[in-house]
Amino acid sequence: MYAEVLVQYGSKSLDRVFTYKIPDSLVDRIKVGMKVSIPFGNQSINGFVLNIVDTTSLDNLKEIKNIISENYYLNDELMELGKYIKSKTLCSLITAYQTMMPSSLKVNKSKEDYSKYDVYIKLIDDEDKINDYIATHLRAHAQIDIINNLKGKTILKSEFNTSTVKKLIEEGIVLEEKQKKYRINPTDKKHNGVILNDEQQAASEEIKKHLNEYITYLLYGVTGSGKTEVYMDLCDEVIKNGKNVIMLLPEITLTRQMIQRFYDRFGRDVAIIHSSLSDGEKYDETLKIINNEVHVVVGTRSAIFSQVKNLGLIIIDEEHSQTYKQDTNPRYHALDIAKWRCERNKCPLILGSATPSLESYARAEKGVYKLLTLTKRNGNATLPKISIIDMRDEYRKGNNIISTDLGIKIDNALRNKEQVMLFINRRGYSTVVNCSSCGYTYKCPHCDITLTYHKTTNKLQCHYCGYTTFKTDTCPECHEKAIMSYGLGTEQVEDFIKEQFPSARVVRMDLDTTSRKGSTESIIKQIENHEVDIIIGTQMISKGLDFPNVTLVGVINADDSLNIPDFRSGENTFSLISQVSGRAGRSEKSGEVIIQTYNKDTDTLKYILNNDYIGNYRNEMKIRKILKYPPYYFITSVKVKSKNYEKLKNEVNKIATFIRTHIDSNSICLGPTTCPIFKVNNVFRFQIIIKYKRDSRLENTLRYLDEEYALNKDISLEIDVDPIRI
Repeated sequence: MYAEVLVQYGSKSLDRVFTYKIPDSLVDRIKVGMKVSIPFGNQSINGFVLNIVDTTSLDNLKEIKNIISENYYLNDELMELGKYIKSKTLCSLITAYQTMMPSSLKVNKSKEDYSKYDVYIKLIDDEDKINDYIATHLRAHAQIDIINNLKGKTILKSEFNTSTVKKLIEEGIVLEEKQKKYRINPTDKKHNGVILNDEQQAASEEIKKHLNEYITYLLYGVTGSGKTEVYMDLCDEVIKNGKNVIMLLPEITLTRQMIQRFYDRFGRDVAIIHSSLSDGEKYDETLKIINNEVHVVVGTRSAIFSQVKNLGLIIIDEEHSQTYKQDTNPRYHALDIAKWRCERNKCPLILGSATPSLESYARAEKGVYKLLTLTKRNGNATLPKISIIDMRDEYRKGNNIISTDLGIKIDNALRNKEQVMLFINRRGYSTVVNCSSCGYTYKCPHCDITLTYHKTTNKLQCHYCGYTTFKTDTCPECHEKAIMSYGLGTEQVEDFIKEQFPSARVVRMDLDTTSRKGSTESIIKQIENHEVDIIIGTQMISKGLDFPNVTLVGVINADDSLNIPDFRSGENTFSLISQVSGRAGRSEKSGEVIIQTYNKDTDTLKYILNNDYIGNYRNEMKIRKILKYPPYYFITSVKVKSKNYEKLKNEVNKIATFIRTHIDSNSICLGPTTCPIFKVNNVFRFQIIIKYKRDSRLENTLRYLDEEYALNKDISLEIDVDPIRI
């Protein structure tokens, strides 16, 4: 027998199968989807079995060396899915399969077993031998004590003196027994759920009628309307039917609270998948899923590839979130993968959000998705009161960080022992550092971007390539002591708040404070236990988190996201501010939101002020239709990149001309233009945008270009179908 194998390298030049002979010792063990060790040239590398055949016309074939992992391999569904991802994103096939695998089990990893064990000891089943040993070792009190303790029991080896146990094992009196243990062990479930209100019940019952059909539901519910309770009620029903659920969350920050809610409801019947888990934890959780030990998988984007058997439901919470789109190769969207899997398994897909993406709501209006709505907050909670502060007036008073009104509201909340959230979507201390004497601005030497100042480390940092340098008071250009910093970040807001409210307990929640394992969970626990009064954070505090004692939310510099040159900036700003506003007043205490802006007449802010998602949707749709953007047109982005600017400039025009002459006449090709960030990590970047409704020629055109430049050492292409950002 022979195996057709993909090698571990993702290079397009190696995107084909290599045939190997299967040695007799492996014939009965090897399966499609397994990792194997193979000879390749003069070295030994890993491969991935794509197919097994009985015959081949090839001669002098090398043999597979061995199977790397028999516990883990991709099933038929995921094998098919890999081919779909390759077709959709134009990546190599091995790259598609690698993406599905947890980091500890990827094809290029050779470690097979990350299992963790507890070692127990017990007496041998030979009473005469035990008695003889005691009779001849009467002075060995430590050994005899262990023997007496072990009678009729199996006890952890670690509870006894290691050297004493070792002697008993060597004498054949005691046996070791290894028992596999999982690193994550949730407690048993605590409750069976809550009674749903009328709206929740209606939404749940509607979906329950169609659990064996592929239907995409859009569950549009205001913040705090209890979408999670609907999800869990449906999970209960799916489990009763003997099927399994995948539940996706947009951010790791959400997982602790959501996971705890699922643990409380389903106990040990839950596995979790996200990037903050260790390799061993990912291995354990993956095996729980493969071995059908759990019925519910909860995780971030990569959890969509969980190898669940008998899939009965996929839920994507906060479906509008851009984190569901992977921005590196392969550039897949979890929503596309979810649709593919639900269609194959004939089961529903639920998209939940308080601010659905325009594309999703448009599909719901057209009947492509089925719309379900939750119009009011659960229990006695009400939507927060929202106010907008014009910072132009405040700036004249000398208030450039916190307005007078917001300051008073913070003070009142603190007096009432309530918690405050302050949202600013920029980390660091200052966003621009320059010289007031000569105008010199600190910029990254590798990227076309200014450096962000981080006061805690006194470093200037590029958030694109990671370049850092220490900040000095003297200008490197004119040598004057005239260095000034401008622009707000979370660090500067934190310093200001600590100065203005010295008795308040303040915590900052951004990428800098949550990068260490367990740090996010620690901060959330502090907030839940009311060990924190004021939370300052970026967009990671904007979605899904539920803190009943947060009554005031302040949005600082609401204009930041509106000023981003992107056709989605209005939609994203509405979503972001609406979501962070939704953190206020989620229990019986009423909530209030203060939005600070330098442009209070913006349409988007007016819709936010009135909690008017539909109004913002209609307004954005008008603009999208005029400018021919999604959902009226599809978009594909082609980025052309090179370290050699002259070669790039010439080549990108050829590529644009080729695209224009090889797509349908109704399609639109824009560019080439420089990317918003023209240089990243010493690589220059141009972009070509293709807009189309239906284009029978586009896929072949893109595939041709992709293959044409696959081996080009000077020019590379980055093709992104349905990009989130352009």
